[in-house]
Amino acid sequence: MAIFAWNSPTPRGRRGSTVWALFPKDSDYFPADRQVMLNYRVRNLRSVLAQLRKEGVKVVEKTETSSYGKFGWVYDPEGNKIELWEPPRGQRPSSHELAME
Repeated sequence: MAIFAWNSPTPRGRRGSTVWALFPKDSDYFPADRQVMLNYRVRNLRSVLAQLRKEGVKVVEKTETSSYGKFGWVYDPEGNKIELWEPPRGQRPSSHELAME
């Protein structure tokens, strides 16, 4: 896994990070016919999933909670699985970081 920290070029200077993680070829974490899965950090997983359902997005009903936070999944119109991650309480993004709302 590699984590790339970045600063936005906007005047507000928001900070964030991009994570690249490789999985074994035989991983069942995402569909076998897909090579990648995007993961977005969110502030409130439950509200984001509810809003995406209202918008007609295909939402995986199962969510997971672990010491790493809360996870949920959706599919884009082309069938790509997208993971949504709400970090544990102490690791939530600051007001200067980007997060889906």
